[in-house]
Amino acid sequence: MSEGYAEINPVDARRLGIAEGEKVRVVSRRGEIEIAARITGRVDEGVIFIPFHFAEAAANVLTIAALDPVAKIPEYKVCAVRVERVTMEENRGQDHH
Repeated sequence: MSEGYAEINPVDARRLGIAEGEKVRVVSRRGEIEIAARITGRVDEGVIFIPFHFAEAAANVLTIAALDPVAKIPEYKVCAVRVERVTMEENRGQDHH
């Protein structure tokens, strides 16, 4: 896959009205990104996974560089987020910018 994606559990996807490949907004206290949804049972319900190596949907925008007190590494791998479906109207509005 050559573009970023968010892996979302099928139960969460149904609850949020998100379909495979649909654009979602992932929001944390630190930032937000828009990214394609990949529906999969590989992630637990209530958890999403976003690879961090896609520049167009930089997952690290959502995280913080605070050091883990035990491992002494930045906490880039875990943070609380809200996932929202991007509506057709929002997608159309972006085409004009």
